[in-house]
Amino acid sequence: MFEKYFPNVEASEIILATKETLFMTAISVVATLILGILLGMLLFLTSKGQLWQNKAINAVVAAIVNIFRSIPFLILIILLIPFTIFLVNDMLGAKAALPALIIGSAPFYARLVEIGLREIDKGVIEAARSMGATTWTIIWKVLLPEALPALISGITVTAIALVGYTAMAGVVGAGGLGNLAYLQGFQRNNNDVTLVATILILAIVFIIQFIGDIITAKIDKR
Repeated sequence: MFEKYFPNVEASEIILATKETLFMTAISVVATLILGILLGMLLFLTSKGQLWQNKAINAVVAAIVNIFRSIPFLILIILLIPFTIFLVNDMLGAKAALPALIIGSAPFYARLVEIGLREIDKGVIEAARSMGATTWTIIWKVLLPEALPALISGITVTAIALVGYTAMAGVVGAGGLGNLAYLQGFQRNNNDVTLVATILILAIVFIIQFIGDIITAKIDKR
C-alpha cells in the first residue's frame, strides 16, 4: 500500500533526513537557549532603571540583536559562508548549518527573554534588593524563576521557527528533510517525497509544541 502511493520514497533516505533535521534542531535549540538568555538578560539588566543600567552597552547589544534578527535566514546563510567554513571547514551538511541557525535564532529568542523579564513585577525585584540580595542572587533566585514560564514558551516558539530554518537551510545543501524535499522531491518532480518530508516536519513541530505546552503548564503557578 505504501509503495503504491509513495513509489519514490526511500525509507533509508527519509530516516537519514529526519535524523539530520533533529540533530540540527536539537543542537541549535540548546545553543540558542544559552545565548538567548545571556543576550536577553543583558538587554534587560542594562536598560534604564535596572541593576546594570548602561545606555552604551544596551544600545550596542540591542543593535546586534536587531540586525541579526532582521536579516532573512537564506541571506544570513550566504553571508556566513566564510565564517562557517572557518568553523567547520565545510559549507555543506548538517554541521555547516549550525552557525547560521544559532546566529539567526538567538537574537530572536533574546527579545522574547527580555519581554519575559520585563513582565516580572518590579516589586519582587525591589524587595530582593532591599533585603541586600546581590545582583547574581537576584538573577538566579528572582529573575530566572519568575520568568521561567515565559522562557519556556519562548524557546518553544523559537524551536518551531528553527525547524522551519532547517528546512530552508536544506535548500542550500544543509541536509535534513528540507534538503530531501527540495532535491529529491521538487527538482525531480517527486511529489510523494515532498509530501512525506512535509508531514514529518509538521509532526516534529506538533511534538515540540506539545512538549512545550506541557512543561509551561506545569511550571506556571499563576
